[in-house]
Amino acid sequence: MMRSLDIAGTGMQAQTTNVETISHNIANMTTTGYKRRRAEFQDLMYQDLRRAGTMSSDAGNLVPAGAQVGLGVRTAGIYRINEQGTLESTGNSLDMAIEGRGYFQVTLPSGDYAYTRDGTFSLSEDGTIVTADGYPLSPNISLPNNAENITIDQTGQVQYTLSGQSSSQVAGQIQLATFQNENGLAAMGQNLFTETTSSGNAILGTPQSTGFGSIRQGFVEESSVNVVTEITDLITAQRAYEMNSKVITASDEMLQTLTNLK
Repeated sequence: MMRSLDIAGTGMQAQTTNVETISHNIANMTTTGYKRRRAEFQDLMYQDLRRAGTMSSDAGNLVPAGAQVGLGVRTAGIYRINEQGTLESTGNSLDMAIEGRGYFQVTLPSGDYAYTRDGTFSLSEDGTIVTADGYPLSPNISLPNNAENITIDQTGQVQYTLSGQSSSQVAGQIQLATFQNENGLAAMGQNLFTETTSSGNAILGTPQSTGFGSIRQGFVEESSVNVVTEITDLITAQRAYEMNSKVITASDEMLQTLTNLK
């Protein structure tokens, strides 16, 4: 009887994780470049009450199915769904969205690299293109004080004109990073990710080349969270949690019946 209490307990814990994941998605429904998460679960190990394939008689008859009792559920992982978000026009010449695969590479204060889909960029005090937190885009691209008409084409080439001149000059070339396993990236907050052994090393390339997305100037990528889907999943998780709690209540009542026997 105690086994059912433990099994239902793992179910409630799993649905708690599920609701936490859904709530994180909903909280980030307006976060630039956010990719929704989905919790995945696995059944736990089984206890054999009667093993399939064992002999049931001296004549050599085999048990066709056996009897196994599962011990519940556990969280296998929380995956990012790396689908393209809607592109929103901002009118800011330094805002960039990636249409397709790839991440912007930025340099952290430690000198390490981080990766992001958030293309909300601006200029630092010395004219360097930086993120909202001041981390410079890598490779480093700087613009002079009198730069005008900043343009970024779909291949990531940054050009500008100087005040009083008509000819354009090249400031630098944006590169994108891709990974063999994007779900292996470690989220560090601030819309940033770092590579891990699971993700593999960053593969750098020019936007719009084979295997890399293209740059859209004056746009940012919206969150990929679908509110209707999240609310539906939330209701399902809530009902699953309630049913597991009902199992605990029923098991408790059965135990109470046993203790009341005289």
